[in-house]
This record gives sequence, structure tokens and C-alpha cells, in this order.
Amino acid sequence: MSSSTDPSREAPPPKATASTDPILRNALRYTVSADEYATLHKYILSRSRALRRVAPSPGGVDKALRPRKGRDDYNARAVRHALRVFAATWLGMKGWDTVERRMKNKEATTNAKPTPFYKSRALRLSLSLSSILLLYRLLFRFLTRLRGHLLDPQVEPFRRRNPRAAATLTSPYAPAIGASLAGLALGVYPSQQLRVTIAIYAMFRALEFGWNACEGEGLIWGVKNGRKRDRPWWFGSWMLQPLAFGQLVHAIVFDRDCFPKPFGDFLFKYSPAYIHPRPADWPAHLKWPGPYQIMDNMGEMGRLKWPSYISPTMFPTKENVLPPTLTGVSALTSRAHPLITSLSCATLHPSDPSCLRTFLTFWIDSFPPLARFFLLLHSAVTVLPRLKTLYHSPLATLHRVLSSALRMSTMVTGSIATIWGSMCFFQSFLPRHVLATQRFFLSGFLSGLWAWVERRNGRAAFLYSARASVDSLWKVGVKRRWWKAMRGGDVWVFVLALMITGVVYERDARAIREDNWRKGVSWVRGQGWRDWSMDEDGEEEGEGEKEKGE
Repeated sequence: MSSSTDPSREAPPPKATASTDPILRNALRYTVSADEYATLHKYILSRSRALRRVAPSPGGVDKALRPRKGRDDYNARAVRHALRVFAATWLGMKGWDTVERRMKNKEATTNAKPTPFYKSRALRLSLSLSSILLLYRLLFRFLTRLRGHLLDPQVEPFRRRNPRAAATLTSPYAPAIGASLAGLALGVYPSQQLRVTIAIYAMFRALEFGWNACEGEGLIWGVKNGRKRDRPWWFGSWMLQPLAFGQLVHAIVFDRDCFPKPFGDFLFKYSPAYIHPRPADWPAHLKWPGPYQIMDNMGEMGRLKWPSYISPTMFPTKENVLPPTLTGVSALTSRAHPLITSLSCATLHPSDPSCLRTFLTFWIDSFPPLARFFLLLHSAVTVLPRLKTLYHSPLATLHRVLSSALRMSTMVTGSIATIWGSMCFFQSFLPRHVLATQRFFLSGFLSGLWAWVERRNGRAAFLYSARASVDSLWKVGVKRRWWKAMRGGDVWVFVLALMITGVVYERDARAIREDNWRKGVSWVRGQGWRDWSMDEDGEEEGEGEKEKGE
């Protein structure tokens, strides 16, 4: 028998490739691109003999995944990116949950009930964000193509029969407005603080982009002699700080459940001259007021029109030294200096009768730790991402970090000192019934004026305070029935934010000042991580130079 008919000498079966296996081909198309697979094969798959035998070659994958003539890879790329957003968010949330569990007490972790898989935060947030991306790209693509078809001359009869619908669908903003409905997928995540925070952040950014667009077109400051007016030198985001701090200080006194707790923790941590810890010699069976209890009693003082203070040291036989609702701070007022004449001073600095001396002591005690804190923060934010800049110009980088840390420390120390010092000032110089409860808002407003110190570089901090204040104000309004909360209102706010951002990007992409944000909007639309506005500027400059050369 010839060797050609010997079964033991038959050729091995052909190697499976992506072009012959439709399941493998589709799995690859919706997970990696041809270039990414080539990189993956070069550095990982080719290193293992077993994987190298089974895995298809990069050439076969490139041939299988190459779009056919007249078709593109838009939908497959949208699915790929949505899957990656899902995976990245899932891993990030799982990592954060692990860190959060370790930071909590062991008892709280063991007593907590396990959450079902389909209700877990990681799954629902991952599914929400990936769905938003996928739906946005599909809707944007569909409406863009529909607009192109409706603008075709052959569709002129339809446009004449339906002028309103045609005008709406052929508007250059129609794809951006329609695609923003993908933001409804944010409702997949449960109605929690994180969802509200995402919606408020997106709306603030959208309003900022809209403001820049209106400012660029001269709609805010007007036009003079054919040129738009410049923004006044004193105008800026620092003006948000007084209003934000005024609302937050008022909320921490009267609406604790609507106040962001991190703000209060930071405020009390760096207020050693006004918030006193429990003395070591204080009897264990007697209560000592905590920071939030002190604020509650300060609010009660305002409701009682700031009653006068009677020193128990000067008048030991006097009864009813404190109103019954203010006994929570009796541990402080009973030890107050006999020269103190106002109840707020007896509560905030009972051992020192001088408000000015306490104010200066606060600066001495609080400024150094705040300076160290912001020095470390600015070093981590400024130096670590730009080690090359530190290497080439170390003195300039260090000067920038030190000056930023000192300005921020001055602003924060002055703001906190003004909050406490103004309370004593108002009770000493204002009649009891004048602005009895509104003084807390006024104290916060005055403290926010310290933002002028960091007005050039503190924009991120000012916007953060403004977002926290808006969130708090909305909750206060719902609590006091100034307005009604709409179910899923934060989702519609997010949809509106996407709509404004898309319209602004379509009208003037340069109104989005940060190049990474412009690239991000382009990527969400499926147009690649690319700054198209800069590319257009480069093309216009090139055409201008070409015309000059001709």
C-alpha cells in the first residue's frame, strides 16, 4: 500500500482560523480590533505553545475582521467599547467595595446582609454606564444618517409635505439632542447619592460649556465696535463660594440631614480653638457636647433670639442660668470665664473672654496643619503626574506647588476662622432680634469671600463647593416643601446635561476648553479619541498659508 493511502500518514486537520469559524470571528469582532489582536498575539499568545497552536494568526484575524466594501466597523466598535466600560467599571467598583469593607469596623461588615448579585452596586453601575455609551452611539449614528437621507434632493417632496418634522430632523443639533435620551439608562442604577452626584456634576459641566459658548459669541458681555467685550477682571468662579458656603453653614445648623457630612468633618477637625475635645479630668458620668451637638445648640440660640448669658461663676445662686433647650452645652458654659457676656462666646471659647485673641489663636493652631495637608495634596496632584517637568525645571515646579499650597491654606484657614469669629461678632454688635437665624448664612457668606485669595487657581474647589451646596439646597427644599421631588428627576437632569453638552459641541467645540473633554465627547460619539476642533484649525491655517504662497 502506498504511503498516500496510509491512515497513519494522513496530514493533520487544517488549523482553525477566524475566517472559517463564524462564532470565533464574531466573538473577536465584538471584543478586540485587528490591531489590538495583533498586539495581544505578539506579547501574550505567541509566548505559549498551547495558545499559539489554538489561536488564529494575526493575518487571518485581520482578514476576517476587515470591514467589507461599503461597510464599516461602527456598531462592532460601539459594542467593544461598551463592554470595556462595563469591565472597567465593574473592576473599579469591586476594588472600591473591598477598600470600603476594610475601612469599616469588622462588626459592621459581619452584621451586614449580603446583597443579591442582581442588586449589587457594581453590576448596576457597570450596566448603566455601558448602556449609556452604547445607546448614545447607536442613536447618534441613526439620527446622523437619517438627517443625511432627509437632506438628499430626492426627498424634497417629503420635506414639502412635512415642513416641521423635516426642519426638526434636519437640524444640525438633532443627532445630539436625540442621542442624549441614552442618558435615561442612568436609571438602571438605584436612586442613591452617587446617581445624584453624577447628574449634578454633568449638569454643572454642561452649564459651564454653555456659558463659554454664550461668552464666545458676545451674548453675555455684549459687543462694542464689532468686537465682543472681554470678561471683567474681577468676575470668576470664586463668586460662587460665598453663596455656597452661606447655604452650607445654614444647613449644618438647621438641616443636618441635608448637609454633606465630609464638609462638617473637615470643618470640625481643623477648628481646635472653637470646638473643644473632652477634657481629661472631666468626670466619666457627665456628658460632654460633641461638634454636631454644639451646632444644634447654636441653632437653638438663634431660634430663641440669642438669650443673654448669666455667668454661674459670678452669680452662683442665680437659677435658670440656661434655657431648658440649651442644657446640651452646659458643660461648656459652666466653665466659661466670668468676663464673657454673650452665650455664643461662652460656647465657642469658654476659657478666653477675648474674641480677637481666640481668632488669632485659631490661625496659629490651624494654619500649620492645613499647610502641610495642602502641600502633600498639591505635590501629589501636580508633581507626580509631571515628573518630567520636575526634572527639567525643579525650582519653578517647587515654587508653583508651594505658592498654591500656601494660597489654599490661607483661604481655608480664613474661611473657617470667619465662620466661628463672625458668630461672636454678630452677637456682640447686632441687636438680639436682628437676623436671628439668618446670621449663620451671613457667616458662611463672609467666609466664602476668602475665595478671592485663590481666585485664579481655585476653580475646581469652588465648583465642588457649589455642587455640594446645590445638592444640599435641593434636599432642604424638598424637606421644607418649597418644591416637590420628581421621581427620577436626577436622571432627567443627566439627560438635559448630555443634551446641552452635545449642542454646544456641535455649535462650537472650542467652548469646551479642556482638550481631553473635547476628545471624550468625540469618543462617546464614536468619532475616535480626537480633538476635531484643533484639526479643523490646523487645516484652516494650512489652507491660508497655501493661498498666501499662491
